[in-house]
Amino acid sequence: MVAEAEVIHQSLDVQCRVAMEIDEIVDISAAAAAAAVAELGPEAAAVTVDVTVSELELRKSDAILDISVKPLLFVPSIRSGSFADIGHRRYMEDEHIRIDNLSSHLGSLLRCPMPSAFYGVFDGHGGPDAAAYTKKHATRFLFKDANFPRASEADNNFVESVENSVREAFLLADLALAEDSTVSSSSGTTALTAMVFGRILLVANAGDCRAVLCRKGEAVDMSQDHRPINAAERQRVEQSGGFVDDGYLNGILSVTRALGDWDLKMPRGSPSPLIAEPEFRQAMLTEDDEFLIIGCDGIWDVMSSQHAVGVVRRGLRRHDDPERCARELVMEALRLNTVDNLTVIVVCFSDEYGGSSASPCHEPGQQQQQQQQPRTRCCKSLSVEALCNLRSLLDNGGSN
Repeated sequence: MVAEAEVIHQSLDVQCRVAMEIDEIVDISAAAAAAAVAELGPEAAAVTVDVTVSELELRKSDAILDISVKPLLFVPSIRSGSFADIGHRRYMEDEHIRIDNLSSHLGSLLRCPMPSAFYGVFDGHGGPDAAAYTKKHATRFLFKDANFPRASEADNNFVESVENSVREAFLLADLALAEDSTVSSSSGTTALTAMVFGRILLVANAGDCRAVLCRKGEAVDMSQDHRPINAAERQRVEQSGGFVDDGYLNGILSVTRALGDWDLKMPRGSPSPLIAEPEFRQAMLTEDDEFLIIGCDGIWDVMSSQHAVGVVRRGLRRHDDPERCARELVMEALRLNTVDNLTVIVVCFSDEYGGSSASPCHEPGQQQQQQQQPRTRCCKSLSVEALCNLRSLLDNGGSN
């Protein structure tokens, strides 16, 4: 048997709900009930309680009174899928990493806010050597050699320390490529990494891979393409003694940041127009953030960020499978006649895709405003005896 009562405190505009269910309550004393009424104040006399004692043919501790409403903080529930294809090239030079549970993967090597995840896409050029080497040693460079910070909370100090550590890791990987005799000095790779720590999403990019966040159906770029046509990059290149010819750095390379390519960076230690230092972007994830797409430039050569978001969003609505979505995005790029290798990672931030805003796929500016219903949970409870005392106090205008 379930009896329900709704208590409305007019001055505070607070709504509390009473629901009695067998075996689902926590008992508190009648004194606590009196304290609750005292807190409400004399206006509680105007409150109505639609509960009769005769209906309470239950044992003690079978009433729940929710006297406070608290929003639940969003915690991402991470799952991902990936797909790679050689495309129309003779050789596959892309590599990628996908770790949905970083803490479990690294064990005692890492102490970090939960949940934790790590993703990387490495788009090689001049042969597969640099990309393959970077993938093989990425976790060592990032989480061991660069003194990755240990913390349980993702505060500003932690995020700043992570950025410094990742920056150091990119530079360490770049130097390691110069020193390893098995890697050709003409081989290089772009590198984009994405990390999730608690609600923090941190993206580091050197090159023209791209990370795109879907926020309520809108594409939010989480990286900048480092190409010679980019005005800021072109200025930096020219100030470093390089030049741009027909859209290529020094007439050779289509990116302005990459790991490796030591034929262009030599001699070591001297300023170079081609650098390995990453740029960072971060976001605080909320329920509006549906998924992240990480893709190599073969995807972005033929479609916009918003187009890619639309493809993945429609796929998730149909089958809720990020692996299939990654494949569908690659197939769409091939349909649009991309000529490059193709690699895509799709990272979802919920267990099940319900379209957190539930609006159809759309172009920017067409999104309808929708109000989110607040999540609530029970925080206090009253026994039958305490509830009867509360009713008596309310009937007497709280004078007791």
